[in-house]
Amino acid sequence: MSLVRSYLISFALGGLVSLGEVISRYRDRPVAALKTPGAFVYLALNGVAGVCALWMARTFNVTFGAQGASAETVQLLVASLGAIAFLRTSLFIVRVGDADVGIGPSSVLTTLLNAADRSVDRKRAASRSKEVVDLMKNVDFMAASIALPTLCLALLQNLDPDDQQALAEDINSLVQSPMSDRQKSLALGLKLMNLAGPEVLRSAVEALGDEIQRVQVARV
Repeated sequence: MSLVRSYLISFALGGLVSLGEVISRYRDRPVAALKTPGAFVYLALNGVAGVCALWMARTFNVTFGAQGASAETVQLLVASLGAIAFLRTSLFIVRVGDADVGIGPSSVLTTLLNAADRSVDRKRAASRSKEVVDLMKNVDFMAASIALPTLCLALLQNLDPDDQQALAEDINSLVQSPMSDRQKSLALGLKLMNLAGPEVLRSAVEALGDEIQRVQVARV
C-alpha cells in the first residue's frame, strides 16, 4: 500500500466516524450540518488526528506486534481508530458547580460540535419557520394531536422507543399548555419535523386531509 494512500484512508476513517456523529444530530436535514464551518473543522480534526497517529507509528516503527505484509494494515487500523478513541477521552474531571466536566481532547470536540450546532440552528431557523407555517397553517391541534403523530410514527419503521416516549410527553405538555390552538399546532409540527423530517410530515398531513383541518367559519 502506497504511503499517500495509507494517509488518505486514515483521514477518511476519522472523517467517517465524525460524519456519522454530525448528521445524527439533525435528522430533518442531516446534510445541512455538513455545510457549516464548525462541522467542517470537526471532521477535519478527526481526520488529521488519524493521519498524525499513523505518521508517528511509522516514524517510530510501531507495528503493534504485527509482522510481514500485514504490519502496514495493522498500523493503519490501530493508529487511525486509536486516534479517534483518544479524541473522545477526558484526561481528568473537574467539578464545575453541580456538574462534572471532562478536561481533555473530548472537550475540544464538544466545543466544535456545539459551534456546529449553533451554526446550523441559525441557518435553519428561518427556513424551518416557513416550512412549519406552510405545513400546519390549517391544521387543528386537538384534531391532529393524536392522529398526526400516530401516522408519522407509523410511516417511520425504525424509530427509537425513547424518541416515541419523549414525543408523547411533549404532546401531553402541549395539550395542557395555555397557548392558542394555532401556537400548539405550530409547536406540534416542529416536534414532528425534528423527528420525522418535513417530507414525512407533509405526507401525513396530506393523507389525513380534512380530518385534521381547522373548521373554516364562513363570513356573512
